Parts: sequence; C-alpha cells; structure tokens
Amino acid sequence: MAIAGYLAAVRFLGENAVCGPSQGCETVAASEYSVVLGVPVAAWGVAFSLAVVVLALAWWRRADRRVLLVSYGLLLLGTLGVAYLTYLELFRIHAICAWCVGYAITMVVSLVVAGLALRRS
Repeated sequence: MAIAGYLAAVRFLGENAVCGPSQGCETVAASEYSVVLGVPVAAWGVAFSLAVVVLALAWWRRADRRVLLVSYGLLLLGTLGVAYLTYLELFRIHAICAWCVGYAITMVVSLVVAGLALRRS
C-alpha cells in the first residue's frame, strides 16, 4: 500500500516519482496507460491494497477460511493485473518504473503467502 500511496500522491500533486537515473517512472506515469476510467492506476492500487489489508485483518481476527479464499481470489486478479501492466511497460511504453516493479513483486509475494495460508488452513 505504501508504494501505491506514494505513486498516487505524487500523481495528484503533479510531481514526478523519484526513480533514479533511469527516468522510467516519468515515462510510465506520462503514458496513456497511467489512467483507467479517469482514475490514476496508482489510486486503483491504493484501493486494491486497502481491500487486501482489510481482508487479511478479517481473516487474522476470525480465522475464517472464506475470507482467506476471497483474499486469495482478489490477489490472483491483482497479480494478473500487474502482469498486464508489466507487459505494457515492456512492450508498449518501452520504459520500466522501479516502483511499479516493486509493487508487482509485493503482489506476487502476497499471492504466494495467501496460497500457503490457504493450503495450511
């Protein structure tokens, strides 16, 4: 949620994300793919991350397998989403945003952790 929050904040403030010497974040943020339905992709990431955190807390408090299943399903969709966004970065935008890569990695790790928790429950 921190990565998506940072990217959303800089977008709403009209600034560029600090991305190091590659300048890939600026290119990705300026692309036509950085907004979906009039909302910056980073803001969608914040909402998505918040939903996953709420589900994780609900599962932790209740130990209800159904909540874990919903969380896993949401993470599976999110992983497919970041895979598509990574495809866009590589083959349409021709730039890599380090923050986006970091978010994608956290998404995959979260999916694996949820899958392991689901398997154990």
